[in-house]
Amino acid sequence: MRSTVRRVSTRRSGARRHPGHGRRWAAALGVGALVVAGGGVLAGPAQALATASVPVDFPTHCIPPAIAGIPPIDGTTKAEITVDNAAPRVGDTVTVTYTVTEAAASNPVDLALPADIMTPTGKVTVGGAQSASVTVAGPKKNDPVPGKGVFPSFSMTGTFTVTAPGQITLSPGDYNIHTSYIMELDTPCTVTDPPAPVSETIIATDEGGQVNERAIRLGAASGPAGEAVTVTGSKFTPGAAVTLAGRAGDRQSADTATVTADGSGGFNGRLTVTDPATTGIVAYEGGSWDPAKGAGPQAYTVTGGGGGNPDGSQELKASVRAGTLSMVQDGDTVEMSAVDFGRGGASRGSLRTVTVEDYRGGPAGWSLTGKVTDFQGPGGAAIGASALGWTPACTTKAGSPSTCQAGSAGPVGSAGATLASAPDGTVTGGEFTVDARLALTVPAYTAPGAYSGVLTLTLT
Repeated sequence: MRSTVRRVSTRRSGARRHPGHGRRWAAALGVGALVVAGGGVLAGPAQALATASVPVDFPTHCIPPAIAGIPPIDGTTKAEITVDNAAPRVGDTVTVTYTVTEAAASNPVDLALPADIMTPTGKVTVGGAQSASVTVAGPKKNDPVPGKGVFPSFSMTGTFTVTAPGQITLSPGDYNIHTSYIMELDTPCTVTDPPAPVSETIIATDEGGQVNERAIRLGAASGPAGEAVTVTGSKFTPGAAVTLAGRAGDRQSADTATVTADGSGGFNGRLTVTDPATTGIVAYEGGSWDPAKGAGPQAYTVTGGGGGNPDGSQELKASVRAGTLSMVQDGDTVEMSAVDFGRGGASRGSLRTVTVEDYRGGPAGWSLTGKVTDFQGPGGAAIGASALGWTPACTTKAGSPSTCQAGSAGPVGSAGATLASAPDGTVTGGEFTVDARLALTVPAYTAPGAYSGVLTLTLT
């Protein structure tokens, strides 16, 4: 995680603007796959509070492949979430199955699709005592689909580790239908108004032991054999050597890579997956896979193959390289308006515009936060950090896959606040312009002179 520091100053007399120079900082990818959001043990037996899985339906926005020549589809998805353990203990691994009984999209082309060429991937939204987005993937298995016919029902599975006691809810999220026949095509479908309704609720109890909080996140849930997938980890031992490896069922594949955890226990590496039988990816410390010193498996499916190419054809391959998450600001100094001694009031100014560029091309969103120091003045006088408030604004560049969301208006303070963010999704990225109106509340009879504080922005 990298930060940018901006000095904000205010004077009791005339204001003067200092020109700044644009600067760029690369930012690390998002945090681990599972984050504790709070919650406690609910009263009564866990088994009595857990609810049975229920089918749900939700509005969905699907984008057919460009070759189909048809506009996006706004329809309804019918789905259900089930688990292998509805009353786990903290530290247990829960297997989640996301079944789409009726997809919002159908075969986008007139060409009939043969059996076993469809590979689904998606996300399950975890809420309640924990907050996470669980990657799920399904096998390349389907009944034949007629031209422009309805996609058959399909199931995807994944896992997550329980890290907090209490009620945990599971809702279906975005999904993607990949077909491998003559050419590789994707039909991504996103939840129109997330989160979708809760389909499954489980109750976790506290075992009182040490919880393995190591977590990994994949840049993609599927890809052709020979392609590298980005693996981001958190909560590993700082400075430890971490092995990234493919899993084919209960065995480890020959696909491995090694990274080193940074001072906070995080890492960002790439693993080239060549084994078509791979069903998941893990990361672990030590010489061999050990769930107590590792994270995963996160579901991963190898796509490609299928019916093969017709006679006389040539297969053409191209690639798009993933970039970075970064930000550029148009200056590093903000001069705010003066206020009068004895009267006090609001010293106002505008944040120097920040441009966020997300060129990673994966499913991860981003968050831009800020925190400020106390404003120091003459002779030891100071104005507290809590006196600075902002009203954020965020604009998304046309054509960006993600949509920027401005943070809430209110105090910034030393604890910090969110300036802007973009959510996780099946495909994310784009360019975003972030601004904010600033107001420093200056008490009456504050000692005359210049006051300055440092506003630190952090992009993750």
